[in-house]
Amino acid sequence: MSVVAPTKDHTTRGDLRLVAHQVRYEQKAFWINKTGAMFTIGFSVIFLVMLGATNGTQTISYLGNITNDQYYVPGFIAYGIMAACFSMLTSNLVSRRETGLLKRLRLTPLPAWALLTSIFLSTAIVALVQAAVLLVIGRFGYGVAFPREWLAFLVVLVVGIACFTAMGVAISSVIPNQETAGPVTSVAFFVLLFLSGLWFPLPPHSGLEKFSTFFPVRHFLNAVRAPFEQLPGSSAWPWRDLAVVAIWGIVAAFIALRKFRWSPHHG
Repeated sequence: MSVVAPTKDHTTRGDLRLVAHQVRYEQKAFWINKTGAMFTIGFSVIFLVMLGATNGTQTISYLGNITNDQYYVPGFIAYGIMAACFSMLTSNLVSRRETGLLKRLRLTPLPAWALLTSIFLSTAIVALVQAAVLLVIGRFGYGVAFPREWLAFLVVLVVGIACFTAMGVAISSVIPNQETAGPVTSVAFFVLLFLSGLWFPLPPHSGLEKFSTFFPVRHFLNAVRAPFEQLPGSSAWPWRDLAVVAIWGIVAAFIALRKFRWSPHHG
């Protein structure tokens, strides 16, 4: 009796089904925790509503007289992407590693690459859900127009998701335990957000504006805002900002590949 070896197409389809199955599991695990899901998705929404209710109609003269609502909507879309792919992912990976879950899963028939891919894809889905919710609230709650160039907007989101996912994996490898995961990521994240102009516009050519350009948060905020720009002559494709975000992502991916741990630090 002859044995027919599985073809490459069959293997590829099997791998895709395996990843899709694990992504469904990751999504169920996320959404079944209703309190955690509500705060993850709702945090950026709450900030947007609070800021929009207090000074949303005021204009920013040096940004083309746009309203604060037009400034905040793309800003909090960027915030939602970064919060999911950096803060949430980092805490998730540290928790799984230090409780031994990553090590146990690695010993199962599930390939390591499929496990990590499913975690990253599930995180990306959560980030995109936040972006969609904020787009809808901005459009119908505050009259902020949708991006004028959807392809540019989607490319920016994909590059940002890849970059901050890589950064989340990289920083998770150096955090020693669950107790420090939250404080370390929160302090670093919110300080950079404050310095990068999420909460208030940074005056052009100011010292703070120049300092913030050294970090990817500022460039990602600018990149997300670019497809929303309505000024004559403005480009929806923020190539320079995308390049900086991509470089940070490549460096973070290199660190993550070298430093990623499956076993708890105490082990």
